[in-house]
Amino acid sequence: MLRIKKLDIFIAKQFGLLFMGTFFICQFVLMMQFLWRYIDDLIGKGISMDVMAQFFWYMGLMLVPQALPLAILLSSLMTFGNLGESSELTAIKAAGISLMQAFRSLIVITVIIMFGSFYFQNNVGPHSNQKLAQLLISMKQKSPELEIPEGIFYDGIPNCNLYVQKKDMNTGKLYGIMIYRMTDSYEDAAIILADSGMLQSTAEKKHLVLSLYSGEWFENMKSSEFGNSAAVPYRRETFVSKKIVLDFDADFNLTDASSLANNAKGKSLSEIFHSIDSINGLYDSIGKNYLSEANARFYRTIQVNKVDSLKEIKKGQTENFDTLYNKLSNDKKLRALNDAQMTAQQELTDLNFKAMVTSDADYIIRQHKIEAIKKFTLALSCLIFFFIGAPLGAIIRKGGLGFPVIISVFVFIIFYILDNTGYRMSRLGTWTIWFGQGLAPAVLAPIAIFVTYKASNDSTVFNMEMYKMFFMKLLGLRIKRHVFGKEVIIEEPKYTEDAQRLEKLNSDIYIYNKVHELKKLPNFINVFFKYQPDNEIERISDELENVIEDLTNTRNKVILHNLNLYPILATKAHTRPFERQWLNILAAIIVPVGIVLYLRMWRFRIRLYRDLNTIKQSNANIISQIKEM
Repeated sequence: MLRIKKLDIFIAKQFGLLFMGTFFICQFVLMMQFLWRYIDDLIGKGISMDVMAQFFWYMGLMLVPQALPLAILLSSLMTFGNLGESSELTAIKAAGISLMQAFRSLIVITVIIMFGSFYFQNNVGPHSNQKLAQLLISMKQKSPELEIPEGIFYDGIPNCNLYVQKKDMNTGKLYGIMIYRMTDSYEDAAIILADSGMLQSTAEKKHLVLSLYSGEWFENMKSSEFGNSAAVPYRRETFVSKKIVLDFDADFNLTDASSLANNAKGKSLSEIFHSIDSINGLYDSIGKNYLSEANARFYRTIQVNKVDSLKEIKKGQTENFDTLYNKLSNDKKLRALNDAQMTAQQELTDLNFKAMVTSDADYIIRQHKIEAIKKFTLALSCLIFFFIGAPLGAIIRKGGLGFPVIISVFVFIIFYILDNTGYRMSRLGTWTIWFGQGLAPAVLAPIAIFVTYKASNDSTVFNMEMYKMFFMKLLGLRIKRHVFGKEVIIEEPKYTEDAQRLEKLNSDIYIYNKVHELKKLPNFINVFFKYQPDNEIERISDELENVIEDLTNTRNKVILHNLNLYPILATKAHTRPFERQWLNILAAIIVPVGIVLYLRMWRFRIRLYRDLNTIKQSNANIISQIKEM
């Protein structure tokens, strides 16, 4: 029977407090990012506070499923980072409790959040998304407040383009006014020029009154009452003062929601599947109609051609098309070509229109399928992000909002790029829908498994010192020796024995240098294909480290100084590039790589020669100092 322990309650409380805080932070950041995308549609629209409140409310509800994974990632990372930093995680492991047992309570909480996220996306989210889309369309369609710019044409007034050369901000007066006013069609356009003017709104905010001074009015008089006669003149009027009333609805009107019938984000799973069936049925019938029209046109063409062919056979005429065409006059040839071109153009336009209709259907269906899969993947990302955040917190052991925030942002950026790329490619039909929507979970799930495994086995994945040592060895950089005098010495060094061992090392180094000739280039074949291990340097290095370890207990400052002069030997870098024989053979075959590794190994041989000479000199100095003692 599963029992709730005090440790589970303790970790759950730590996680819960951090989760609530990080959730509101993530929600705020996402809302600001979403608001920034539509800031141009909201500013200067004169939208009332109740409409803005609805906008922010529905926007917040819509972004809840996106904020949950990021909040889980950040809060779980901070929870176990705090436990590791305060050594509480070490105490938990010392008590015999594994890391997965410590995760137990949070796994249950994360699974509950995951199902809650799916429920939210399937029930609350669609309604919020539908309302938000309706509000956004209404805001975009609402006429803006009249902030007439200088030097450019302003089209914020319906059926009117207004140009103002200069305006007085104190009096509101406009100078150098040019107006292109459209009524029924482009033929009925009117051009109004005025030296100055004023623009005011009526009390009910349904119209604008434009007062113009010292100007001219040009208007084309062509209309239905005059027919299409080109002899009808245009009208020109010069005025000193004139007032024009323009339609301008400054009130906010909510758009009809029926225009959002194909909005897949505003539907639950059942509604999505029902819409897919309906769209498939609708466009299948359209496709059948297109097919029947094409078949009817084809059979009608065949029948006409058959009748015409029989008539020509009865007449005894067997000429082909080119012969008949050449018999025509130039006017008839031109007419025939124009007719053929017009027919081909009509067929092409018809086919393009039908292709557009069917492609729109495919696009809408893809959108619905993407949203159906996204409800599952976004909920699953809550669990994936937990198994990334919690193990990373246990490995890094850093709490607070510093390093955990950097890691969380980095992981979320990777998730966002993969998810957004998969969404766009799936929407365009370049990738299959399941591949595009499953790309982000498929990449992050192995990362979650890897860091969980490493955290469970106490692996030092983020040990910077380990990576530093690796790259120093890879690049052949020196690792300096640091030996300091000890304040408390329990056992004195064995000076006599150490001196004898150092003298023996000097003789061994002399023999080694004479036999191996480290300054010369090594044999290429022996290095890459016929490798023989060099255990002598390993033995010399081990013997030297033992002597140094014993002499670190000395109080003699001269000996301590000479100990720091000893280099740390690279015992294998001068023998071969790799430990495994097949890697050496492969490196030799790949010519540029083999040459680089060969020259690198020669460099290590020369460095080893110098190190051995330094060791001989330091040995002699220490032996001389021991004899003086």
